[in-house]
Amino acid sequence: MRARYPQRLKGFSYLGCYRYALRFCTDRRQRLFVEPATVDLVRSQIARSASESAIAVVAYCFMPDHLHLLVEGTSDDSDCRRFIVNAKRYSGFYFAQAFHMRLWQRYGFERVLRSGEPTHVVARYILENPIRGGLVSRIQDYPFVGSLVYTTQELIHSVCASPD
Repeated sequence: MRARYPQRLKGFSYLGCYRYALRFCTDRRQRLFVEPATVDLVRSQIARSASESAIAVVAYCFMPDHLHLLVEGTSDDSDCRRFIVNAKRYSGFYFAQAFHMRLWQRYGFERVLRSGEPTHVVARYILENPIRGGLVSRIQDYPFVGSLVYTTQELIHSVCASPD
């Protein structure tokens, strides 16, 4: 029988310098990430959690009803589980304070990137979501993509210049 929610990897600690592709969906897949103020509020709380957990947010993309993140542990003490819990907790709390509604679905999707898997391939997938979703024709035209490590221009240039 299939689990009703995504399972974490058994025996994997989520501690250290690993890379992860994450996706969090909004409650009932509501289109909540369509205004800069909402995205800024959530992004600031994700940055707070990343700082506390020694996690670098390499790339992000706020789609109207979900969020994609490419994150990487920056030390042996980096804790992705703590990052995920606190990112959702902090952003959910401040979102509820501002908008009087729930922000996130309970579970999300996470994938640990293999050691040989190129980061730029995952970053490109994340950044091209608005194109695949028919929201824009160029990454540069979508206001809710970026990185907490690189400027948006550096990120786009790096991802688009790298071969698959």
